[in-house]
Amino acid sequence: MENYTFNSFTLQLEGLKVTEVSMYPVFFFFLVSYVFIMLSNIAIIALIFIDSSLHQPMYLLFCNLPFNDVLGNSILIPRLLVDLLNPPSERLITYYECVAQAFTSHMFGTTSHTILMIMAFDRYVAICNPLRYTVIMSHRMVIKLTVSAWAVAFVLVGILLGLTIRLNRCRTLITNPYCDNASLFKLSCDSVVINNIYGLMFTVVLFIASIGSIVVTYTKITIVCVTSNNKSVNSKALKTCSTHLLTYLILMFCGMLAIALHRFPQYSDYRKICAILFHIIPGSLNPIIYGVQSKEIQKQLGIYPA
Repeated sequence: MENYTFNSFTLQLEGLKVTEVSMYPVFFFFLVSYVFIMLSNIAIIALIFIDSSLHQPMYLLFCNLPFNDVLGNSILIPRLLVDLLNPPSERLITYYECVAQAFTSHMFGTTSHTILMIMAFDRYVAICNPLRYTVIMSHRMVIKLTVSAWAVAFVLVGILLGLTIRLNRCRTLITNPYCDNASLFKLSCDSVVINNIYGLMFTVVLFIASIGSIVVTYTKITIVCVTSNNKSVNSKALKTCSTHLLTYLILMFCGMLAIALHRFPQYSDYRKICAILFHIIPGSLNPIIYGVQSKEIQKQLGIYPA
C-alpha cells in the first residue's frame, strides 16, 4: 500500500538517473552550458542597451529573448547541478520553492512563444510596410508589445499554477528533474480534471496563436518578396527573417519533442533530458544565431569591419 503524506511542505525531486561514471561529465556539461548562457545572453543585453545605434525596435524586442533565457536557466540549472552531486534521498525542495520553479519554467516556455510572436509582427511591418515602419514601431509600441508578451504569459501561467495550488497533496515525490505544473498536480489525490482541461486548452491556444502568427506574417512577407523586384528588400528579408524563423523552429522542435515523450512512459529518462535541453539549447543558440546574422552586433563586437 502506498504511503500518503498530506500537504507536506518538503518534497523530494527524483532528478536525473546518472551513474557514478557519467555524473561528473554530465555535471561539467550543464555547468559549461550555464556559464555560456549567462555570459553570452547578458553580454548581448548589455551591448544593445549601451550602444545607442542598436536602439532599434528589432533589437529592443529581441532583448526579451536573452532576458528570458537568463531568467529561465537561472532558476533551473543551479538547482540541477546541486542535485546531481547529491544522492536521491537528499534531493529535497520546499513546496514554495517548487511552485516558484514551476512558475518560472512555464513562464520561460510561454514567453518564448509570445516574444517570437511580437518579433514576427516587427519583421512584418519592416518588410511589408517599410515607409510607415518608424511611425508604427515607435518606442511606445515597442513597450506595449513587450508588456503584452510578458503579461499574457503571466496571466496564462498564473491561472495554470493557481488551479494546481488549490489541490491537496498526498504525495511528496516529484518524478522530474525539476518542478513543473504536471509534477505538482500529480502529487494530489483530488480530481485533476479541471487541471487537465485547462492545461490542454493552454497548450492548444498558445500553439495555434504562435504558429498562426508565424504562418500569416511569413506568408505576407513571402508575397511581398516574390512580387517585388527590389533586391535590397529581398536581401533584408532573407537575413532578418531567416534568423527569427530558425530561432522559432529550434524552440518548436525542442518543445514538441518534450511533449511527445510524455506519451511514452518507457522513455521517461529521455523525457527528463529533453525537458532540460528545452531550456539549454535555445538559451545557448539564440545569442549565437543573432550574433552571426546581425552585422550591427558584429561591428560592436569587432567581428565585422565597420
